Amino acid sequence: MAKVSTGAQYDLIIIGAGPGGYEMAERAGHKGQKVLLIEKKYLGGVCLNWGCIPTKTLLNSAKHFVHAKEAPEFGVTTGEVKFDLGKTMAWKQEVIETLRAGIAGQMKKSKVEVLFGEAKLIGSRQVEVDGTIYEGDNVVIATGGSPFVPPIPGADQPHVMTSKEILSVETMPKSLVVIGGGVIGVEFASFFSSLGVKVDVIEMLDEIIPFMDRGQAKRFRAALKGKVGFNLGCRVTAIDGHAVKYVDKKGEEKAINADIVLMSVGRSPNLAGMGFEEAGLDFDRRGIKTDDQQRTNLPNVYAIGDVTGKSQLAHSATRMGEVALNTILGKKDRFRTNAIPWAVYSMPEIAGCGMTEDQAKEAGHNVASASLPMMMSGRFLAENGKTGPGQVKVVIDADTRAILGVHTFGAYSSEFIWGVAAMIEAGLRVEDAQEIVFPHPTVGEVIRATMFQF
Repeated sequence: MAKVSTGAQYDLIIIGAGPGGYEMAERAGHKGQKVLLIEKKYLGGVCLNWGCIPTKTLLNSAKHFVHAKEAPEFGVTTGEVKFDLGKTMAWKQEVIETLRAGIAGQMKKSKVEVLFGEAKLIGSRQVEVDGTIYEGDNVVIATGGSPFVPPIPGADQPHVMTSKEILSVETMPKSLVVIGGGVIGVEFASFFSSLGVKVDVIEMLDEIIPFMDRGQAKRFRAALKGKVGFNLGCRVTAIDGHAVKYVDKKGEEKAINADIVLMSVGRSPNLAGMGFEEAGLDFDRRGIKTDDQQRTNLPNVYAIGDVTGKSQLAHSATRMGEVALNTILGKKDRFRTNAIPWAVYSMPEIAGCGMTEDQAKEAGHNVASASLPMMMSGRFLAENGKTGPGQVKVVIDADTRAILGVHTFGAYSSEFIWGVAAMIEAGLRVEDAQEIVFPHPTVGEVIRATMFQF
């Protein structure tokens, strides 16, 4: 088929309509840029369709189930509590489709042209889709990532799933083995275990969630004792039928049987089949190489989000898109990594921003830290009871008094961690944070109370 040039000129061509791509498109359109947004399948990318949003929808249903069972403790008597997986999955799909429609509306409002198809990069200013070449002053690659499946014997069986397939299970398993104790693995372990499924996590490292405070990780695991079995420092060797075989810390061979096996050992950037190598783009298996303005080695070509391997978080992708757009428009900006908040939407929730105590020590700081239980908050106690697990930990530089990091686990952690990002980004000291007025009674005010422990 002969290639045809449309002759159309765009200020900006974005490949990929995940949070990085579609939010950059919306902002660029709002600023008067002529934008072409190319997406292979669905607006919203992995985050909306197979990641952040569907998992949070399922977890919310599980929280309702747990709260209903615990309701008598708080003076509310209910009948028999049942979980309807079919209705939950239908609600999940409704949420996804509603948000997809919302993004389509945003694109229309911002006069962004949306094109569905598979894109191929041709040089630095051209992109081909279905035989037609589109030209733009700048091209942004926002192709995201996909679940990584290691070459474990038996990993190709139908009951061995990634986070994508497990989001569409039609019947609740009686048992689940999660290979990988990262964010995705912990969230699914929390979801299924809260519904009575026997869950075991097998993690190769000595602790779950590598960027979490070590002490809090231990307390978090203790909160799930009896619900989730954690097998740390273990290496999976094969999946023989429904038996997951692994070698433990001592070198002993063991096995756990499960109806479903979830493979969640990480994600890989989407780099293949889009002409990157032929175009001369500089990348390796970890992602496309960029500078602090998200520029690649090719003139007028930028890369944002998971495909860069810098930070696999939806909000990081959005921020990278803002940095790239500002750079294109001549505004000085750079992507900074010192104050990116993260959250795990498990039960209880986990969140953090900045350095852990160990990271701060490795960076050469004279470190001081302080912690308080979330039960210090009247609201937390009232809503979670005396056994509700939770803690806030603040890490500072003892010499400068600068706030280096705050790490929390417990209800609502994901909702107030943004305030910490603002503190770290602004370079606040403990004394500065002490002067900020928090509303009372809230769970987040435990952060302020912890600041007074220094």
